[in-house]
Formats: sequence, structure tokens, C-alpha cells
Amino acid sequence: MSTSPPTADLLDADPDLAVLEPIFQDFGGRVRFEGRVRTCDAPRDNSCVRSMLEEPGDGCVLVVDGGGSLDCALLGDQLGELAVRNGWAGLVIHGCVRDTAVLGKLDLGIRAIAAMPRKSVKRGLGSADLAVEFGGLRLEPGRYLVADEDGIVVCKGRPEVA
Repeated sequence: MSTSPPTADLLDADPDLAVLEPIFQDFGGRVRFEGRVRTCDAPRDNSCVRSMLEEPGDGCVLVVDGGGSLDCALLGDQLGELAVRNGWAGLVIHGCVRDTAVLGKLDLGIRAIAAMPRKSVKRGLGSADLAVEFGGLRLEPGRYLVADEDGIVVCKGRPEVA
């Protein structure tokens, strides 16, 4: 759940805030979400995604650089349910998801480029908590992400609630 002001209000107050390009669709049961950014890259392999979601999320948002690949899904129902159980606020995936009917019922924010029924391979690839770049931004661990119906804003820290 998001307690920050809407993204439009955040940008009205500070037009220099970073905004991800509007290339993402909403797939989760929670449209508004926010949290400290954790990152991983997932080159057609969701091993790192699983590994991170197995950790306590503490209300963080996992930002996944899948290279924009439309070849396979990096998140499905099992990993979505794992994210909810472990307290993640949401995920932003520069790639695809699957099992969208189930994902849409989870209390989890999920943004991704598209749906794709093919699952990813598991080769143990990927790295956690490194800077990733997509959607016109460089996203670093520790930043703060706010997502709502209008888009996704990335701040240095949690925005002040007016």
C-alpha cells in the first residue's frame, strides 16, 4: 500500500524527480505501491529473482532488469506468492510475467512490459543489488520508488507526506 502522495503531486512539487518511461503494464493486485529499491538482473533466467524473493522483503520493491526480453516470464504465480509471504511491496520487471490471473489477485504491486506464458530457464545467472538501467533511468539499490495509476517515480528517499 502506498502512503506517499500521488506521483503527479510528487512531480508537481519537484519536477526534477526521475520518472520511468511509460512502458509498463499493471499485473498485480495492488496498483499503488512504494518502497526502498532492491535490484537484480535476470538475463532470461529468474534464478536471482527467486533468490531475492526468498529473503525478507521488508516492504521493498524489487526492480528486475530482464533486458526487455519478451522471450520468457521472469515472474509467475509461485514467485508472486513467495513475494507476498516474505513482505515485498512490489516488483518492477523490465521483461515479462505469466500466470496473470493469479498475480492480479495478490496483494502485491507488479509492473512488467507484457505477459508471456513461457517460463524462464534456471541457470543460476543474475546478480543482486547492483545498478540497473532501463526505462530511461539508472536505478540504484537504496533509492525509493513510488508507483500508482499514473506511473513510476524514483526518489533519493521516501517522499514527505504533505
